[in-house]
Amino acid sequence: MSRKSRFQVNSRLASLLSQEYSSTERALKELVDNGWDADATEIEVTLPTPMSADPIVIEDNGSGMSADEVESHYLNIAADRRQLRGPRTAKLKRQVKGRKGVGKFAGLMAAAHMKLETRKDGFETSFEFNLGQLAAARDIEQLAITLKILPCEPGSLGTTITLTELHTGYEFPNPVTFKQLLIQEYGREHGIAINVDGKPLGVDDVQGLYRTFTEDVEGVGPVVLRFAIPDKKSASRKPGILVRVQNKPVGSPYFFGLEEQEDIPQKLIRRLYGEVDADGLSEFVTDGWSSLVENSVLLERVNQFVRPKLAAAIQEKFGREIQLARARLQRQIHLRLAKLPEYRRKYAEEAIQKILTRSFDEPPEKIENYVFVLLEAIESSEYGSVLGHLAEAKRSDVAAIAESLDEFGLVDMAYLVNQAKARMDFLDMLDELVANPKTLEAEMHKALEKSLWVLGTPYSLFSSNKTLQRLVEDDLAKSYTGTRATLRPDLLATEDMHRECLLIEFKRPSHALNYDDYTQVIRYRHELRPYISKPIKVVVIGGQVSPDFPTKSIEDEVRPMSFHDIISTARRELEWKLRTEM
Repeated sequence: MSRKSRFQVNSRLASLLSQEYSSTERALKELVDNGWDADATEIEVTLPTPMSADPIVIEDNGSGMSADEVESHYLNIAADRRQLRGPRTAKLKRQVKGRKGVGKFAGLMAAAHMKLETRKDGFETSFEFNLGQLAAARDIEQLAITLKILPCEPGSLGTTITLTELHTGYEFPNPVTFKQLLIQEYGREHGIAINVDGKPLGVDDVQGLYRTFTEDVEGVGPVVLRFAIPDKKSASRKPGILVRVQNKPVGSPYFFGLEEQEDIPQKLIRRLYGEVDADGLSEFVTDGWSSLVENSVLLERVNQFVRPKLAAAIQEKFGREIQLARARLQRQIHLRLAKLPEYRRKYAEEAIQKILTRSFDEPPEKIENYVFVLLEAIESSEYGSVLGHLAEAKRSDVAAIAESLDEFGLVDMAYLVNQAKARMDFLDMLDELVANPKTLEAEMHKALEKSLWVLGTPYSLFSSNKTLQRLVEDDLAKSYTGTRATLRPDLLATEDMHRECLLIEFKRPSHALNYDDYTQVIRYRHELRPYISKPIKVVVIGGQVSPDFPTKSIEDEVRPMSFHDIISTARRELEWKLRTEM
């Protein structure tokens, strides 16, 4: 059975077809997206052997289409799929990827001929389309399409797209590049298996350093670690190592504590992409498979197996990239280093190494600028002179050392004076922000989050412990949902030199702190205590402190502050510093 049909052209077509795909691989990924939108759980992509006449085939086991659906949806070019059928797929409620309505023809960037076969309700509907036909018709609406409708096996679902007559003006699709695109989009998606040329898409397809390890961990049994560090950027929008138990993912990917190691570049850590199979941890999975019980002895044994493997691979990859960066710079900086005295040369070498560590993945020209500015400073700055005196003093007597340290103190004092002047300018701008009645608490939070010195010397020592901060954020995300989502505490600065934590709640400058504000911050502290064993200081800041704010029979370490008092006190301290040090 067959019937005639035609394309239905939406008014958006002209602008959409003018937006070319940047590569053949990206065009083919659009056809994979179609399978995702059709609720496919398996997608098979077959790429041609270079320089052959082999076709490109994309086959999925999704919902398929009836003949009527082919006419009303597929041949309706440039219709927004989300407007027609909603933002979620019908069966698996996935977020729809196809939006423009022309992705169905993306394969025509790679080939001149396309055949579609789709199965649903015991019938297979197919049609073929050739760019030559379109050129002859001159108008896509006038192009006759013959739909062939044949019986197929009952229950058979899915769609197959076959692309032939590949364009000779483009390179053949590169399997490596294509897989990188698919991993970026689908590497962390569950419920879908994508095969390229018969091989499942996996960690080993990431272009870069790949490692796999297997070990029998005591009490856990076999543990398999597979991970990669891509050559350029993260392989996925969700980097990290995903733990799988009985082939099911547990929680979100994470970095096994490597983000706390100062000797490993954070940017490189966030390139990590991999997974750990540890079926022996099944008894330590929380309800809903949202996480693993963190204080489990067996989990710590798995961590001890995984962490050093990741660290060693990162150091290996990092070492190679640093060597390349250094090799590019070596010729240019060698002569300048050779002209420096020995004591400055050693200092410059160490400083250059720090720059390479922090900026290893920056463009070469940017790293060169950093290095040359550094060398200029070392060659001519007062610090350079002081370093020279210190180097000489080491070979002299105690008095010379004392004199050199005194000179270093003078230079350092000059720096502190400059810093104090900059902070005075900061306080002036902060004053303007507080005086503006339109200023919101979120804006004060942003202004002060990284400048806790404004609150006074005791608070300037607080820094951020990322692991603790992430733990608290994850737990608060579970508590503050729905209508409570906007009520989360503002800022948790963690760990000063006494291992205490600081909770700060900001109010808008036009708000006077009252009893309700006190009860709010106390509730926050009580909710945080199950997750933080350290003492938690509380500061609540507003425009002024009203008589309604309690002063008696209140909990320890709760302090109300006004923005005006904070700024005035900080200004007095800076003025004193400028008077005594200038």
